[in-house]
Amino acid sequence: MRSLSITAALVCLALLSPAIAEESLSMSDADKAMYAELLENNPAEMDVGEGQELFNSTIGLAAYAKMLGVKEKELPKTIAGFPRYLKPANKVVTLAQSLQMAMADVGKPVAKLESKEMVNMSAYVKSLANGQKTSIDVKANAQMKEMMKLGQEVFEERRGGRGLSCNNCHSPDIVGKRLRMQALPDLGAKATAAAGTWPAYRMTQSQMVTLDKRMQQCMSNALLAELPLGSREMVALEVYVTNKTKGNEIQIPGLKR
Repeated sequence: MRSLSITAALVCLALLSPAIAEESLSMSDADKAMYAELLENNPAEMDVGEGQELFNSTIGLAAYAKMLGVKEKELPKTIAGFPRYLKPANKVVTLAQSLQMAMADVGKPVAKLESKEMVNMSAYVKSLANGQKTSIDVKANAQMKEMMKLGQEVFEERRGGRGLSCNNCHSPDIVGKRLRMQALPDLGAKATAAAGTWPAYRMTQSQMVTLDKRMQQCMSNALLAELPLGSREMVALEVYVTNKTKGNEIQIPGLKR
């Protein structure tokens, strides 16, 4: 059977009654049982542990805090505010990019953003802010204001052969409908809080995935050219999406289907 385009699929799903859609498209009982088990024993906890060992052997809390210009005790609150403008970089950076800066600062080889090492370290460092509320400040300075504006433009821009945007699947009138058996989430809702629950273990991929990598996967599924990790546009998109989650609790590692 020929696959429906995303747009066509959404139209079809909109015609289904909520009860029928829920019954025919929800997770199987086996998947639900697996999800419940993984909530108690998230496999990504091992990755976080590996990230802690790597972080401590390459950077350390003292050196990282010094690079950020804060005291060690201020790290959880500071981490909860990423992406943020860092003066040493003279630009807005993600948490992973700040780790790259710290590695360079202590004279260690800089891990690539897409590397397993960086994913694990990012998860560990973000877990230091567990229990904190996401506190990104998009009005903190001119650089953050500019990136927030760019991020909204990227989120709403229609691209690719299907003319789709991030907003097509995450606008208020679409949230809750289902696509490929998954409910389209409100990125700012407590249960799906994008910035507060990534990096997360994805059951369908059996690995931990960062927020920017997940956004790349969305783009690929929608036949859009993937924005490069660390690019100005990708960082801006993370700023915009994170701002939607402002005030929600950070819980790393998250668990996603």
